[in-house]
Amino acid sequence: MDLFDVAIVGGGPAGSSCAAFCALAGLRALVLEREKFPREKVCGDCLNPSCWAVFTRLDLAKRVRALPHAKLERVEFIAIGGRKVIVDLPSGEVCELAIKRSLLDDLLLKRAGELGAQINEETTVTALSNSNGWKIETAGGKNFVAQMLVAADGRNSTVARLCNLLPRPERERIALQSHLRLPGNFGNRVVLQLLPHGYAGLSPVNDEELNVCLVAKPRNISALKAWATKRFDVLPDHTWRTITPLTRAPIPPERENLFLIGDAARVVEPFTGEGIYYAICSGKLAAEAIAKIIRGEDRQASLREFVRACGEMYRGRLWINRLARAGVLSPRIASFLVRSAPLSPAIMRLLTEKIAGRDD
Repeated sequence: MDLFDVAIVGGGPAGSSCAAFCALAGLRALVLEREKFPREKVCGDCLNPSCWAVFTRLDLAKRVRALPHAKLERVEFIAIGGRKVIVDLPSGEVCELAIKRSLLDDLLLKRAGELGAQINEETTVTALSNSNGWKIETAGGKNFVAQMLVAADGRNSTVARLCNLLPRPERERIALQSHLRLPGNFGNRVVLQLLPHGYAGLSPVNDEELNVCLVAKPRNISALKAWATKRFDVLPDHTWRTITPLTRAPIPPERENLFLIGDAARVVEPFTGEGIYYAICSGKLAAEAIAKIIRGEDRQASLREFVRACGEMYRGRLWINRLARAGVLSPRIASFLVRSAPLSPAIMRLLTEKIAGRDD
């Protein structure tokens, strides 16, 4: 049975970036992904400019820009009643792009393989035990052993569940997402539109398709779906993807020989442009900590630095997450905040820069 330095469960942006950085550090890295890529994922499809520093480290920036995409120039907050607050996004090579997750995730996973990580797709983890290393059992009957384990398997993490770490989800909201025909003259903008029944997140992902995300309380999701059906001329039987939970208590990002990254550690709104940044950045941070430990550096100091860096990554950036949640639970209060923003536009601009700013 092969022994790996690190086994990573989940091949999305968090898992792929962690595997890639582990491979770059000379570690034997294994990725176990239950699906076959490419595949779509419920997401806002937005890459904020902070992502580019990580893509550059992985020699992926040019390849990401070569994928079909939309270059996003501004974000619009629209209150109930139609009042808008518009904030320009960064321009140039470090701009914000929207790219379908099927394309981006496939590229990231392939890059991890190119750098030397072993990729096992269509592999579902069924059991875990931790004694002198992690023993990992899969549905196909194949077992793996690794010194370190990384949970990068999303908001309903199998690893967290098998380790009895998964908190109870909150069922306060439902999300629907789809790619629809891009309306004429929509423009290169991101829209967060607050509505009486919830909110809609909108952004083009290429020259032909619009990412439409809807979030509402369970009793209101049908009304919000009817709004989108009329607004975008969607057939009544159109299929929407869904995801839950949208809210869940965070899990500490490290336990004994276990790291949790991306949505496995902290669930954020999937439609605000932040999730992919948190995923790839936390993957990089975990890989750095794991490499130090494997090399024999001070274990506790490495873990403390990882936890500190994860906290710093989120600090000052989760306000849009809270605004989006308020847009469903208290839509009129959230709209009041947007309507009040023109009185002090610098406040909204400052807050948006927390998300759209660069991390070099």
